[in-house]
Amino acid sequence: MSEWKAKRFWKEARIAEQANGYGVMLDSRPVRTPAKAELVVPSRALAEEIAREWDAQEGEIKPQAMPVTRAVNAAIDKVSVQHAEVADLLADYGDSDLLCYRADAPDGLVARQTEAWDPMLDWAERTLGARLVPVRGVIHQPQDPAALSTLRRQVHDMDVFTLTAFHDLVGLSGSLILGFAALSGQHDIRHLWALSRIDETWQEEQWGKDDEATAMAAAKQSGFLSAKRFHELAQQTD
Repeated sequence: MSEWKAKRFWKEARIAEQANGYGVMLDSRPVRTPAKAELVVPSRALAEEIAREWDAQEGEIKPQAMPVTRAVNAAIDKVSVQHAEVADLLADYGDSDLLCYRADAPDGLVARQTEAWDPMLDWAERTLGARLVPVRGVIHQPQDPAALSTLRRQVHDMDVFTLTAFHDLVGLSGSLILGFAALSGQHDIRHLWALSRIDETWQEEQWGKDDEATAMAAAKQSGFLSAKRFHELAQQTD
């Protein structure tokens, strides 16, 4: 795949206006996705960030250091051709949302979950028009089909770039509601990540931190924050 050669071959990365958005040029060559599709994005800000990622590469090309480019590749090569399937996959989280499955003990954890998660379920009812009901324990209990249908429609209505960001926001947090809240811009993204970690934080307080688990959590947090930033860049108006 030409754009992922082992060594840098271009002198300058710059944006180029297209009829349907913005592309990125490596000298005179347009950046394409791994599937060879034309890389065109909806906002100048997103294209500028992609160009910065390419310009920052020195010597060996490191795709893992280019999160925005990788997200755009996913949007164009995968989400755009499987929009309905991806939307259904994410909407299904509503029936087993993290915020709905509560501990029945100890009392401290029960109280912490209630204080942190109930306001988010209230927010979803007010803002999204869907009420999800919390349950005790880990055994699955179906949610109201009407509420799930309301949420599903809103997921299917997302454009390709929003759905791409939403995929990571939901998948990394385990919560459809936290994913919606992250997109809304009304909630601090780091606070939302902390809400998804209530159980893990409690365990760390009781038993101490595990280095491997801490490193994994940090990587997931980075992905969660990157997904939010990707969405913000894609939504910026010129």
